[in-house]
Amino acid sequence: MSYVVSQEELRQMLGTPSLRGQNKVIPRMDEHCKDFISHSPFVIIATSDHEGNCDSSPRGDAPGFVYVLDDYHLVIPDRPGNKRVDSMFNILSNPKVGLLFIIPGMNETLRINGEAAIIKDEEILENMAVSGKIPSLGIFVKVEQCYMHCGKAFKRSGLWEPESWAKKESLPNAAKILAAHVNLPEMTEERIASDLIEGYTNKLY
Repeated sequence: MSYVVSQEELRQMLGTPSLRGQNKVIPRMDEHCKDFISHSPFVIIATSDHEGNCDSSPRGDAPGFVYVLDDYHLVIPDRPGNKRVDSMFNILSNPKVGLLFIIPGMNETLRINGEAAIIKDEEILENMAVSGKIPSLGIFVKVEQCYMHCGKAFKRSGLWEPESWAKKESLPNAAKILAAHVNLPEMTEERIASDLIEGYTNKLY
């Protein structure tokens, strides 16, 4: 296996970014970033612990579910999940985070980097209540970098093109995969499939 081992070698192979690429990063959320976030129902949070072990976690809700406080701060509500809280454990260990905001049907994405903390302030979290249910916690992010990412990955993948999607019956079976990975006698494929349906139906908030 042949590896690239230096920044210099990487630059020699790939070249340097254009002026547009160099200048597109801004240190705050302007009106364009805020508008993008208000239309986004989905964000991926990238975190790592103090040893550099990485994790990425999807968060989704109705468009605009991420609450923007001002030009430099936003909050992602913590909805009910599997209680592993990998992202939050990482944030307690290393506050640096990366966010990728996605809008269905749009190829370009918004990337935000910054520092995160976990908050429990009800007066802030109540702004993200759904059906009267206020999230117990939120991921508070101090924004340091914002920039648009081009849509080449989405164009190459055909992600928003239904005609390119595989037929549902040919897709991997999540319950089957989980049953194999959990590997406990009582956690059969059928039991896990039932639990997933129950969670999706009654435990979203």
